[in-house]
Amino acid sequence: MKKQNVQKGSIEEQIEIIKETGVKPRLLLQACCGPCATSVLEYLVPYFDITAYYYNPNTMPKEEFIRRLDSLKVAISHFDGVKLIVPEQDESEFTSLVKGHEQDPEGGERCGICFALRLGKTAEYVASHKNEYDFFATTLTVSPYKNHKRINEIGEKIAEQYGVKYLSSNFKKRDGFLRSCRLADEFGLYQQVFCGCVYSKYDNKND
Repeated sequence: MKKQNVQKGSIEEQIEIIKETGVKPRLLLQACCGPCATSVLEYLVPYFDITAYYYNPNTMPKEEFIRRLDSLKVAISHFDGVKLIVPEQDESEFTSLVKGHEQDPEGGERCGICFALRLGKTAEYVASHKNEYDFFATTLTVSPYKNHKRINEIGEKIAEQYGVKYLSSNFKKRDGFLRSCRLADEFGLYQQVFCGCVYSKYDNKND
């Protein structure tokens, strides 16, 4: 049977390898909320030993941060074997980096800084726990409002800097976003109406 054409270094390529070897790699998955994680976990759990990594200091105010964390915990509870790590974090880690970019449009430079911060911390964690994880990835590419190519470019660059392996993705494929919404409804998850940071709250493009 002819293999599907998949991009080197991608989730799909790794899944093809797993199907051949039967070995589940250990994946640290940066996750921003419960709804975004649902269809991604449904897709990945059969192939990876997954730990969700909730590092999102951009999510404000604190009440919103907690609501999204709680929704992620509920989402994870529907998938066997998925673990969760919530590192110490503070919104100042984000606000200090985006100072001067508060008025950037959604999808602008501020978002790139945010992606790099979150993926950077995820890669840093993998680098300091190399015996525990084989790859890292992110649920961010499931959102139709985020550029998966941009996110993957940032992830690949950061992986090279830390000497770890990043799996590129486009979780919007296979109706991933639609499926995430359906699962979020099924699981009764809180579904946010803005990206995360207060600067995006009143933008017309929300995820």
